[in-house]
Amino acid sequence: MGLLRHAPHLDSHSAALLAKHLYGLNAGATLLTSERDQNFLLRTDAGEKFVLKIANALEDRGLLEAQNAVMAHLGRDLSFCPQPVPTVAGELISHIEDTSGSVPSTNARHFVRLITYLPGVPLGMKRDPSPALLRDLGKKLGQVDQALADFDRDALHRNFHWDLANGTEIVRKYSSLINDAAMRATILRYVETFEQTTLPLLATLRRSIIHNDANDYNVIVSDSTNEQVTGLIDFGDMVYSYTVGEVAVAIAYVILDKPDPLEAATHVVAGYDSKYKLKPEEIEVLFGLALMRLCMSICLAADQQQQQPRNPYLMISQRAIAKTLPILIARDLPNAAGALRRACNCA
Repeated sequence: MGLLRHAPHLDSHSAALLAKHLYGLNAGATLLTSERDQNFLLRTDAGEKFVLKIANALEDRGLLEAQNAVMAHLGRDLSFCPQPVPTVAGELISHIEDTSGSVPSTNARHFVRLITYLPGVPLGMKRDPSPALLRDLGKKLGQVDQALADFDRDALHRNFHWDLANGTEIVRKYSSLINDAAMRATILRYVETFEQTTLPLLATLRRSIIHNDANDYNVIVSDSTNEQVTGLIDFGDMVYSYTVGEVAVAIAYVILDKPDPLEAATHVVAGYDSKYKLKPEEIEVLFGLALMRLCMSICLAADQQQQQPRNPYLMISQRAIAKTLPILIARDLPNAAGALRRACNCA
């Protein structure tokens, strides 16, 4: 969790110079929000758009190569995943020595990549996503996981703090940093429930490479009346984990601030199941895993905010989680599993 101390610090002018130097692009650069890296939206004089990605100094090259490989693999059949773009020298990954000069040199420290831009707006900007849009989100994630079912890379078999397999460990490690005593107590009580109801079933679950971060700001949707998912971005949290964790992460954010959270979840789960069939034991643990993701988010945000108190990205979901999580935890988990079974036409 010391990653935030090693985040890059390019300004927009330097990013534009870097895009010209490495990719031959005459483009303006706009900083995008990010947790531990830097991303810039590039707009060329010709109107083309790309995303320039500057990796954390602690990032492993093998992991970035695996991310590129996943995007290329998915791009063979799916149109809603970004694709890596080579430098003028034909490299998919370059590197810069530091991020403080006007024209960074290309011989050390931060890895640099360029990926294609996907049009649309983040799902998080849709105040009331329609059932059809939520179902399409599920379908798109089902297509991703089906495509990755036979894909593997050693670098993605890693011990990662955002892996749901590490959920209880993360909560117990960082919950003491939560300032709100009532929230801290609520989360710790839920961990005990999780260990009794959900944890015993996890050993039976399928595992595969998953995107692992389909939160409402990594899902891009069309901004027209024809609502559909147009993009799934930010592959930096990929990991070999529970396959069902993919849709669990998605519904964790979809259900925030909803008048009927469970109904919203059923639309996503039904869409996913229509493209990639969920097993009965996966449906059984889905809602419990979604709540664990939200518990992890509060705990990790408490740690991250100590390291970067002025980073607005770290607060994007926290207010909604703090408001909604106690209500969700108070729900009857067996009743939630039953609703999800019905959504999948599974008795």
